[in-house]
Amino acid sequence: MANFILNGESVNIDAEPEMPLLWAVREKAGLVGTKFGCGIAQCGACTMHLDGQPVRSCSTPVSMAEGREVTTIEGIGGVDGMMSAVQQAWISEQVPQCGYCQSGQIMSATALLRDNPSPSDDDIDAAMKGNICRCGTYTRIRRAIKVASGQLEPRSEEEA
Repeated sequence: MANFILNGESVNIDAEPEMPLLWAVREKAGLVGTKFGCGIAQCGACTMHLDGQPVRSCSTPVSMAEGREVTTIEGIGGVDGMMSAVQQAWISEQVPQCGYCQSGQIMSATALLRDNPSPSDDDIDAAMKGNICRCGTYTRIRRAIKVASGQLEPRSEEEA
């Protein structure tokens, strides 16, 4: 049994201690926004926050979450259902192509902006280097992070 806070709610998940956090959240808690990518913590598709820090949930045992706070893509918006600034920027900048990696990208970008509200391009590259996008939307990702940070204006519908 794993007891932790999941997106602000206390949960008790019946899982073996070594079960990856990804599978405990997806299969036991039913939150499927976080994706399985590589299974070896290299692609970033499975990124969640553990006590506010990005972790690769495919290789993090659920036992590591015991008594801690886990945030998934479903939990980063406002309590009133509003999207976060990062989520809004992802839409305005039309970041996703296939979209598979985007929950992990958004989780990493959210952590970056929490720790560094005005990141440079080098800061963005360093923070996002572990998140792979097979579609190559890195330019749009960087722009969306800049928009979310307030460093750039969102594109208008005419520019999109």
